[in-house]
Amino acid sequence: VNDCAKQPCQNGGSCRDLDGDFNCRCPSPYVGKHCQLRCISLLGMEGGGIAESQILASSVRYGFLGLQRWGSELARLNNKGLVNAWTSASYDRNPWIEINMQRKMRFTGIVTQGASRMGSAEFIKAFKTNLFDPPIISQYFRIIPVVCRKACTLRMELVGCELNVYSNTAGCSEPLGMKSRLLADRQISASSVHRTWGMEAFTWQPHYARLDKQGKTNAWTADTTKRSEWLQVDLESPKRITGIITQGAKDFGAVQFVSAFKVAYSDDGQFWSIVKDDVTSTDKIFPGNSDNNVHKKNLFEPPFYARFVRILPWAWHGRITLRMELLGCDE
Repeated sequence: VNDCAKQPCQNGGSCRDLDGDFNCRCPSPYVGKHCQLRCISLLGMEGGGIAESQILASSVRYGFLGLQRWGSELARLNNKGLVNAWTSASYDRNPWIEINMQRKMRFTGIVTQGASRMGSAEFIKAFKTNLFDPPIISQYFRIIPVVCRKACTLRMELVGCELNVYSNTAGCSEPLGMKSRLLADRQISASSVHRTWGMEAFTWQPHYARLDKQGKTNAWTADTTKRSEWLQVDLESPKRITGIITQGAKDFGAVQFVSAFKVAYSDDGQFWSIVKDDVTSTDKIFPGNSDNNVHKKNLFEPPFYARFVRILPWAWHGRITLRMELLGCDE
């Protein structure tokens, strides 16, 4: 029996008959048993799913008397502001910028932008290919500029999907709405809140726990420094949760952050399970932050499905203070 006779491969895929089975060779960006899935998720440069610590570069330019740092962490598509992109140093003859995805991914394309400095456009000119066929499978992705105008300046987004050893979906690492405010304030709660100097105006509310939130009170801070404190997110419907990004904050100059935490999840908000370590089967303690601002990303392997997610602080510096984003998708 020729298993390719029924033309099981979709979207232009070519079929190879095997003994009692078939294999589809899929054109980019399609993947899956039947080439039925599109591998075109935005992998997190613009949305924040890729943390600052995952982005490295060969060099960085310091502009305007050394006061403007055009760092690799700024190389995010559509980044705003006066200093809003990565630029290599003028002495760098072999510039590059590299993304560490923390596990192997399937890359099917890249979107690039330049930027302007003092009204003068600077960009990488040699990018003409946006889609990769065949896709690139790798943990690390390095962009090597070949021709630049004035300076090698770049903002970008990577396109692709996870290899998904745990499911057959095409990708599931999108920010779930903390930073973008897709999650409403009422969906974020906590065990307690701290008020600086006891003043209502300086209350560190649960719904302030949004990644990269700015302002004088720009994070959630618990009222006590006890392991019984928690921050909870109600996603309103079950979702597949694949990771988390955490961040600390400053309380009027005092650096505060959560340096280790556990994660609990629930379908009803009453009965909770704690994410376990695959090896020891004990509660998994995730490494947290080491300062008040740099993102720390942790992945859940395997992912879990839940409507409610709780962050359970386990160790901290100063007060228990947190900004965060959940990563995952609807399924």
